[in-house]
Amino acid sequence: MTAELERIKILEGKIGQVVDHIHKLTTENEKLKQQVKELRTEKKEFEEGARKIARLDEEMKKYDGERELLKGKIEAIIGQIDQLGL
Repeated sequence: MTAELERIKILEGKIGQVVDHIHKLTTENEKLKQQVKELRTEKKEFEEGARKIARLDEEMKKYDGERELLKGKIEAIIGQIDQLGL
């Protein structure tokens, strides 16, 4: 009987280790789930920022085109004034 009790104690110890390991893994899993949630939020914010930057870039290109158009018109007006000799 003594050998059997020793084997049961060893088994109890190993089961305790497995339970502790499961608790550690469960805690780690919860932390990882929280990190994934935070990273998804950050990703969404970065994607929104990238879309905003793309819109602003398009607007800037549009304004650059308008500026060039106005520059050409102003130069044409200055050329016409110069032809008048004023």
